[in-house]
Amino acid sequence: MLDTPSTPANREARRGVMFGLAAYSMWGCFPLFFALFEGVPAYEILIHRVLWFCLFLVGLVTLLGRWAPVRKALGQPRRLGRVLGCALLIGLNWGLYIYAVETRQVLQASLGYFMTPLVNVALGMLVLRETMHRPQAVAVAMATVAILTQLIMLGELPWISLALAFSFGTYGLLRKQVPLDGLSGLFVETLLLLPLGLIALGWLTQAELSHFLEGSRVTLLLVASGVITALPLLAFAGAARRLRLATLGFLMYINPTIQFLIALLVFGEPLSGVQLATFVMIWMGLALYTWSAWQSRPREAPQPARQ
Repeated sequence: MLDTPSTPANREARRGVMFGLAAYSMWGCFPLFFALFEGVPAYEILIHRVLWFCLFLVGLVTLLGRWAPVRKALGQPRRLGRVLGCALLIGLNWGLYIYAVETRQVLQASLGYFMTPLVNVALGMLVLRETMHRPQAVAVAMATVAILTQLIMLGELPWISLALAFSFGTYGLLRKQVPLDGLSGLFVETLLLLPLGLIALGWLTQAELSHFLEGSRVTLLLVASGVITALPLLAFAGAARRLRLATLGFLMYINPTIQFLIALLVFGEPLSGVQLATFVMIWMGLALYTWSAWQSRPREAPQPARQ
């Protein structure tokens, strides 16, 4: 059996896979990090996550010399409406996720991120009038049946799952309409959240509710939350430049799968028969969706990544 020739395109693809595995594995392990914040409320963690992430991005944008698109975007305030919408949605998504970890509802968070691709398909059809292929329609219908089953059998909606899926799905929908590259767009979004974060931090300090500087462990964790947020995003950017969208689509399931295993094996969250049935239906829908995406992928050979 002959080895595959080591061409520049193949080497770049392998690097892209490694970056993708790193990004989604780090995202999947986030519950282990946010579980360390014992006694610190989710909203305070979110405030510091925004503040320190923004500071980290200032250094990164400066290092990479990417201030030009940022200045251009900030110089057109009338066009910042969608960016502000993206900022509020990503802030909501981050806060809900931290809350899910704090309250040991990581299974719900996992379900939400498993549902996100199907929510993207549904939003694309409803808002952008995109065509939904039959396998995709069946996959979305299976997800809907799964949620209704949980509502009927347990008498409650998995609201964290739905809120995470729809906030991130809507974020992606708006983000597609913002003419900014990934790094610049994320930086501008975080800059728009910065004033809210500073006001909230000032209020916490004034009310003597802040945990910052209360102890070295908590302080270091709060500062680290910004860096921890940035690392998988940088790895994902490296993967996105080198891999096809279909390949990234396969890798993205690593994140909620790791979260699912952490919820069961580390946090010991209970999984009822109805919840398991919900997951199985979502997984079947995802399998159908992934098969459909693979069948409709471009057939041409991959192009070498641009340097």
